[in-house]
Amino acid sequence: MHSTTSSLTQRPASLIRSAGWSYFPVALVARLPFAMMVVGLLTLVVSARGSIAVAGMTSAMTGLGTAVFGPLLGAASDRFGQRRVLLVAGIVNSALLIAIAWLAFAPVKDAVLLAIAFAIGASMPQVAPLSRSRLVAIIGRTFSRERRSRVLNGTMAYESAADEVVFVFGPVVVGLLATSQGPAAPVIGAAVLALVFVTSFALHPTARATSPATDADESAPGQAPAVELLSARVVIPVIGALGMGLFFGSMLTALTAFMADRGAAEQAGLVYGAMGIGSAALALSVAALPDRFTLSARWLVFGGVLVAGAAATPLAYNIPGMAACLLIVGMGIGPTLVTQYSLAAEASPRGRSGTVMTMLSSGVVVGQSAATALVGLVAEEAGTAAAMLAPAIAAGVVLAAAVAQAAVVRRTRAAQV
Repeated sequence: MHSTTSSLTQRPASLIRSAGWSYFPVALVARLPFAMMVVGLLTLVVSARGSIAVAGMTSAMTGLGTAVFGPLLGAASDRFGQRRVLLVAGIVNSALLIAIAWLAFAPVKDAVLLAIAFAIGASMPQVAPLSRSRLVAIIGRTFSRERRSRVLNGTMAYESAADEVVFVFGPVVVGLLATSQGPAAPVIGAAVLALVFVTSFALHPTARATSPATDADESAPGQAPAVELLSARVVIPVIGALGMGLFFGSMLTALTAFMADRGAAEQAGLVYGAMGIGSAALALSVAALPDRFTLSARWLVFGGVLVAGAAATPLAYNIPGMAACLLIVGMGIGPTLVTQYSLAAEASPRGRSGTVMTMLSSGVVVGQSAATALVGLVAEEAGTAAAMLAPAIAAGVVLAAAVAQAAVVRRTRAAQV
């Protein structure tokens, strides 16, 4: 009993000891294949087929597969355990990546590549959301109820920063491999990374933290009814994540059009990186925010920062000005994502944390894919100026979800009085 009490009073860093020092680097690298995949497939198909349209459709099919099957993989991990689901997904995904790297240069129809791309997205191991689910379970068993919220916020801050780092460096790795080893190298590299590190992530001892039919609250085993996934406290963060995806897709597409107008389309990724810098820095700082600055209030404040930065982007007339706007936008993105995942973690029905985390991640993917396609058409038909309005509209969706979340919190508190 004494050892249990002392463990509850340790500093938050004890999460590292509870998960194991090897967990965090393994979980970080295991995300890299997904960050490499979309850009890698785009590069592969453009080089092999000479068609940007086919390449874009291939990447879109990958995103569609992830969006459709991501939540199902999360539900399967809740029901059968992460280990089995991740092992199967990692092996299947690696095999499909090797297959498309070969078939892209083979005399097969484009429809075959699109079908395989969809299967690649569908089998993509959901490392990031399942890592969040795993750590949430560990926090629930390691920390006292009084300290759980702060440690959870810090963990979600780290996870969001880790996502930002991976998605910034993933395309860089693709570029280096494609330039030095050929267009198929990034896809083959992603397959090898998935096979090695997703397997390591699946077999890590922390996988037992989310064993089937258990939850952070050990006094309440089993899964809550699936209908609880439709509660407002779960659905609103998912809508917020969808809005973030809409913003990512519209911002990158509009920025590409903006840079193309200035003869520097190839530098769009570098300028877009300014947003990642602000996002990662502010995401990490969320852990230092006081408890009295509630999650609902944070979403409102940083959602407002996101809207303000997005509204300023159409006013930028040069590249430095656009980079400055994106830096401000990033300051809203990181804390908003952290807050959305923290709210979702707190609202997750018993035994369904993996499902909820993958619902948020899939919301981002759906929004990003849809916005990329739609804003691309707007830019082509109506010009860059019209496309630059789309990020502000997407940011408005995020802020509207924040208002809805605050209203739910007020109603809940009023009902408890």
